[in-house]
Amino acid sequence: MAEVLVFVDHTGGAVRKPTLELLTLARRIGEPVALALGDGAGDTVRTLAEHGAVRVLTHQAPEYAEYLVVPEVDALQAACAQVSPAAVLVPSSAEGKEIAARLALRIGSGVITDAVDLVAGEDGPVATQSVFAASYTTTSRVSKGTPVITVKPNSVAVEAVPAAGAVEALNVTFSAQATGTRITGRTPRVSTGRPELTEAAIVVAGGRGVNGAENFAVIEALADSLGAAVGASRAAVDAGWYPHTSQVGQTGKTVSPQLYVAAGISGAIQHRAGMQTSKTIVAINKDPEAPIFDLVDYGVVGDLFEVVPRLTEEVRARKG
Repeated sequence: MAEVLVFVDHTGGAVRKPTLELLTLARRIGEPVALALGDGAGDTVRTLAEHGAVRVLTHQAPEYAEYLVVPEVDALQAACAQVSPAAVLVPSSAEGKEIAARLALRIGSGVITDAVDLVAGEDGPVATQSVFAASYTTTSRVSKGTPVITVKPNSVAVEAVPAAGAVEALNVTFSAQATGTRITGRTPRVSTGRPELTEAAIVVAGGRGVNGAENFAVIEALADSLGAAVGASRAAVDAGWYPHTSQVGQTGKTVSPQLYVAAGISGAIQHRAGMQTSKTIVAINKDPEAPIFDLVDYGVVGDLFEVVPRLTEEVRARKG
């Protein structure tokens, strides 16, 4: 069976959920071979093996922490030469998409970004994408070279299928461009204790109807009762009510959780572009004509300051 190269997204050896989703998809089209780079790469092996990696290629070097993107591209190119994969799968983050594009250019292949599903086809992997603000669903495949595909988080349920996870050291020779952009400083993200927005299974988002930064406490309370991430519309972010890092939409982050709760969000196309692929959408808005209601699975016409606290109380009560 052909091998599928999976680029591992990890933090100090802790494998992030999108990588486990990639391993699940990789098994549909071949045998997953994982590539883990940088500090803690060796610590990823057990988790990767538990989720189907038949081999784990590792390489540690200070360049991965000191420079942007290109060292990872060099390593992926070396891995492609060693493995000759049927496809290369990369998490669809901003960094992941840049890595994928650079790799595809180097190896003379086509690239598909933001796939939401992947299946085996007669002429190679077939990717499903949600395009034009999720107005259309397309299927496509790469017609030249080794397909390089980035996959959105929460596109597939993670499946744990133990495999050998044989560890192999990868030999990487860094290019002259690898040291072109140095990282001069890092600011640790302040932890909220909530899931990462783009990876969360549940997202609760607030918009213009929240009417103030102090009122986002209502949104946060519901999110915390559900174990959810907190999102915000562009209107709320532009007003300074919530950080830009939590913006959901065309100029913010794209999410695809199992449950998306929109409170006080009208449903402008800019926002819909970032959340329309959510599996179940619930909207709370006092305007019965709000465009968001054309999109939802469940809609509540009412004042969010009455509905959301009662919903939070009910969730807490049911959780005991």
